[in-house]
Amino acid sequence: MTDFDWNLLLSVDWPEIGAATLDTLTMLGVSLLATVALGLPLGVLLYVTAPGQLRARPRLYAVLSFLVNVLRSLPFVIVLIPLTLLLVGTSIGVAGAIVPLVVGAVPFFGRLVENVLREVDRGVIEASQAMGARLPQIVFKVLLPEALPGLIGAATVTGVALVGYTAMSGVIGGGGLGDLAVRYGYQRFQTEVMVVTVALLLVLVQLLQSAGDRLVRRCRFD
Repeated sequence: MTDFDWNLLLSVDWPEIGAATLDTLTMLGVSLLATVALGLPLGVLLYVTAPGQLRARPRLYAVLSFLVNVLRSLPFVIVLIPLTLLLVGTSIGVAGAIVPLVVGAVPFFGRLVENVLREVDRGVIEASQAMGARLPQIVFKVLLPEALPGLIGAATVTGVALVGYTAMSGVIGGGGLGDLAVRYGYQRFQTEVMVVTVALLLVLVQLLQSAGDRLVRRCRFD
């Protein structure tokens, strides 16, 4: 096995690398925001309807839990192509990748939210109930504020997972760094492109994790 010639990095099309990085950031940002917006209510609903919780509905919980498990097990990037075509008119590029990314990440994040809410001190919830707080008040004024550090951590884990999802979407023309790595690094054997794209994805993951960890620490000690 020969050593990698680092001089090849000088021949990399850096403007194209920059455009691909921007596409990846766009996919990550839009899909993460949509995932949190949809997954947070899902996780709260799973928590409050679970057996023994605030509004226990065992049958509803069983149905929701089953659907979450099914969606988490699907190869969403391929299965959701017809839905993506219906919603955005294309199954390739940045726009074509966002729909399957969101559908694949929402049940993952929703389950994380449910688990985080379970860790909230039951005594705090019971105290709010004793003072006559209604369910919306308990959720928005007690449950979510108490669970905020854990929720930020769950969003960070989901964001890191979405970075990997965006890279995998490049296999089917999803755009971004993953697409660049497949088209040039893999299909055309341009190792230098593969090295750069992987390095940028690693940097993105590290920045995202560091930012999330800092926010968690700030919430815990404020």
